[in-house]
Amino acid sequence: MHNLIRDAEALELGSYAEPLAELLDRKEKYIRQVDVKGQRYLRTFAELPELTASSLDLTADAVRIGTAADRDEIAGDLLLDALKSYSPWRKGPFSLFGIDIDSEWVSSLKWNRVKDQIASLHDRKVLDVGSSSGYYMYRMAGEGARCVIGLEPYLTFYFQYRLLQHYARVPNLYGLPVKFEEMPLLRRYFDTIFCMGILYHRRSPIDALMELRHNLRRGGELVLETLIIEGEGDMALCPAERYAKMNNVYFLPTVTCLTHWLQRAGFENVRCIDITPTTGAEQRRTEWIQTESLQDFLDPRDRGKTIEGYPAPLRAILLANAR
Repeated sequence: MHNLIRDAEALELGSYAEPLAELLDRKEKYIRQVDVKGQRYLRTFAELPELTASSLDLTADAVRIGTAADRDEIAGDLLLDALKSYSPWRKGPFSLFGIDIDSEWVSSLKWNRVKDQIASLHDRKVLDVGSSSGYYMYRMAGEGARCVIGLEPYLTFYFQYRLLQHYARVPNLYGLPVKFEEMPLLRRYFDTIFCMGILYHRRSPIDALMELRHNLRRGGELVLETLIIEGEGDMALCPAERYAKMNNVYFLPTVTCLTHWLQRAGFENVRCIDITPTTGAEQRRTEWIQTESLQDFLDPRDRGKTIEGYPAPLRAILLANAR
């Protein structure tokens, strides 16, 4: 994670190097000395086989790092055990030295909805809020981004990214185990910010959107993907307790309501580029997760509703530019 500090001057982040270094030092100390899960992941990480990827493909639906020909059977077994110990794999798919990671989410579907609609990422400074295993970070790098910073506070997902990057070694890719709100304000720094699958977890969505805008240069692009409800009115659903068994979903707006949130947060040129219901073709249980998935979150008698009786997951992608 400290590669970001090493490269700070080249990335025009020199003035932020000190607060970033302090934050990352605290996180590293916590992982090494306090967090039991983090300590276990570090032990597993230290036992990874030494392999060199002969090839790298960041442009295909499955991010491919190396091939099966790059490792022997023993190394393959060790690597598979390590990958399984980092389950559940939510975002993907990946192919690592011929081992196919069939993640819960087929993230290529969402990426393909986005990639031809957004401003070119070539030579842009990009932030991915809630970057998980880094799948989208690799796809952003494949589009020629100048640098990609990913924020993922959940250590399981952060170490998935760290394991993949250990072998991929993609330059100017920086995954950090921090929350967005823990970061120092990088005022007007990023050209593009991706916030996908995050906003509905925020108790104050307009405040969250304003903070994103402060980190975007004027004219910079926000790529926002979130749960919505159908309707033309200016309204939002606030679940009483849980939504699709999640206890941290606070607001599901209509597109009209979400547009107004963005405008009040200081964005312009707001446009909705996609609305897609979540189906079992995109989110499903695989051998790479040991938890429930979409089929368990829906009413078995009416797949148009969640188990709590709310409208089933419907996701929209909006683009907006910072004023």
